[in-house]
Amino acid sequence: MSVQERRAVSARRESLLGDEPGAFAVARFVRVTPMKARRVLDLVRGMGVDDALATLKFAPQAAAATVYKVVDSAAANAEGTEHLSRNDLVVVKAFVDEGPTLKRHRPRAQGRATRIDKRTSHITVVVGPREQEAKPATAKKAAEKKGRTR
Repeated sequence: MSVQERRAVSARRESLLGDEPGAFAVARFVRVTPMKARRVLDLVRGMGVDDALATLKFAPQAAAATVYKVVDSAAANAEGTEHLSRNDLVVVKAFVDEGPTLKRHRPRAQGRATRIDKRTSHITVVVGPREQEAKPATAKKAAEKKGRTR
């Protein structure tokens, strides 16, 4: 199956990337609360893949290990399916959706019980090529800009 055919088939890819080059990875049913996972994803959103992996490797949060795997997987998907260079990849989107909650009960005083919610997460990371820097302004544009500020 070619890349063009896969793009036509995957509605998920269409919703995340559209026609842009890039790839994504999803970790589903991860046993970490969505709030804690979002704290970690906020660290790496917008960073280059190599910088994001270095940050996650030394992040103290427990969710960092799972997010590391997802970012690494998304980068590998971009290299394998889209033939993009790992050095040019950036974490374009990163978000966490809430998964099913496991409901457990804990005995309490006087025969009562309280509910313990064990939350799960679906972590999605989208990587794409780094945007090219703007071309340097020509002398004419620079002169116009200089004239306006005075």
